[in-house]
Amino acid sequence: MTGLREIAQGAKTILIAGHLRPDGDCVGAAAAAYLYLKKIYPEAQISAYVEKVPEVYRFLDPEHSIFVEKLPEGPVDLFLSLDSSTKDRLGEAERLFDTAGRTACIDHHVSNLGYARENFVEAGSSSACEVLYELMEEELIDTRIAEAIYIGIIMDTGVFRYSNTSKKTMEIAGSLMEKGVPFWKYIDECFYQRTYTQTQLLGRTLLTSMRLMDGRVIVATVTRRMLEFYGAQTEDIEGIIDQLRVTKGVEVALLLQEIDDQQYKVSMRSNTFVDVSKIAVYFGGGGHVKAAGCTMRGSLHDVVNNITEHIEFQME
Repeated sequence: MTGLREIAQGAKTILIAGHLRPDGDCVGAAAAAYLYLKKIYPEAQISAYVEKVPEVYRFLDPEHSIFVEKLPEGPVDLFLSLDSSTKDRLGEAERLFDTAGRTACIDHHVSNLGYARENFVEAGSSSACEVLYELMEEELIDTRIAEAIYIGIIMDTGVFRYSNTSKKTMEIAGSLMEKGVPFWKYIDECFYQRTYTQTQLLGRTLLTSMRLMDGRVIVATVTRRMLEFYGAQTEDIEGIIDQLRVTKGVEVALLLQEIDDQQYKVSMRSNTFVDVSKIAVYFGGGGHVKAAGCTMRGSLHDVVNNITEHIEFQME
């Protein structure tokens, strides 16, 4: 069976990269892949790159030896893409993907059509970290690697609350706990804990939300002015969509983040039967059946109308 060892075999230069606006699964997978490959191939030049590591996950790289701020100059022997459903979501790293000697993708998005030379895409898995775990040799997973994988799994499963959690997910989590992961600490610090700024932004966003379609859809917007007012960053938005989703009677939650004039990053969550990945793909995005996103242009009114038209079609 092909594993991470075989994927990287013979590569002297390796770049590990994740998607734009990285989340816990993306950062955790990148850190775990780096630590694992560095253990097997210590002589190889290995670096990991994501657009910006959110503050809450920086403890995964305490010595600042994993993540680089600048991409390598020339082509690399192996480009390892993690948790990115499409090539263009790699951002600036895409140019190195196109010139790499070999490319491999490890992902769990149902919208991933296999853009790399080697693709390890498991749409039924809870996270990219879960897919990555299965490509590793158990005896080589130490505490630091286990911590990074565990972070990815708990963030993408909502601490095992989402429907993407399977028996296998729980078994993997159990094996990671046996490696010495202080799971209670990471659940509190990474999932539940918020800064005062994040709490303020959450309250303001919930206060200005509105319900549509007889209360089955809830919509909220985070504007650039709101971020500026609270001194917040894009990473401070994480978790708001899940608070919207658990509103009683809601089937679909929509969170629109204004990123430019008449341009919005749309996050979608569903609870029961609406497949939001189909909607996201239609508008050039991707994701999972119950969690997906895309970027759309137009007025706020137009964006909401266009999306709810697709939601209504599925509901009917």
